[in-house]
Amino acid sequence: MPNPIITAALTGPVATKADNPGMPGTVAEIAADARAAYDAGAAVIHIHLRDDDGNMTVDLDVARRTVEAVRATCPGIVQLSTGGLAFTYEDRMKMVEAKPAMATLNPCTMTFGAEEFRNPPKPMMQLAARMIELGVKPEVEIYDSGHLEMMLYLVHKGLLLAPLQVSFVMGVRGGMKGDPALLAYLVRELPEGTSWQVIGVAGANLPMTTIGLAMGGNARTGMEDTLTLEKGVPAASNAQLVERLVRIARSLQREPATVAEVVERLKLSPELVGSA
Repeated sequence: MPNPIITAALTGPVATKADNPGMPGTVAEIAADARAAYDAGAAVIHIHLRDDDGNMTVDLDVARRTVEAVRATCPGIVQLSTGGLAFTYEDRMKMVEAKPAMATLNPCTMTFGAEEFRNPPKPMMQLAARMIELGVKPEVEIYDSGHLEMMLYLVHKGLLLAPLQVSFVMGVRGGMKGDPALLAYLVRELPEGTSWQVIGVAGANLPMTTIGLAMGGNARTGMEDTLTLEKGVPAASNAQLVERLVRIARSLQREPATVAEVVERLKLSPELVGSA
């Protein structure tokens, strides 16, 4: 099996520094945190934006500055989120214009905790088409089994191109729970050659990422997904969470993939990959 791709999700659409002071809260802090996560073993850096006052944002200028800052700091692959619960879909779509190497694509609208996570079909398909035009690799986020069916429809329509990169997000209230049986079903339904990872949220983080790695998949960690290292013990940093996941991968005799391996495996656009 190929070496696992480790992704560090530095920030998120819900938690802030008020929830854990180790979370980065500005463009400069995100860039520094990206370097630390890369040094700890993460090849991909997943980012929800923060402006220079620490506020969540989908401002395109902030997106461009963030992509540039991370690329200047480390060779990690920048993956911008087009998600977010407090912003319009039209504003979220603009994130790909910052030309990260990767960006998220969420196929379906869903309940997300106490909020609605809107991903309307027509604009979502327009976003998928725009990502093809720009050479930005979609990271397709699957929160429930029906989302996988929509993803396969996008493949059929030529709006998602192989090799696919798919994330199974488990543990969000409103989506699927962290269940190995569900994961096995989802993996079985993927097109041949698909690269997939597990994103375990909160209590699902450690068990489901471990199971995903044992099954031959990739895995993500970071303060978007969990704020604790263990029950009652806050994580000191994103790098600390990455180090833990890397130890788990190596205990399974799986060495984390390098940036060069990820670029080749996912056929990323070389001009959109950082070169620090």
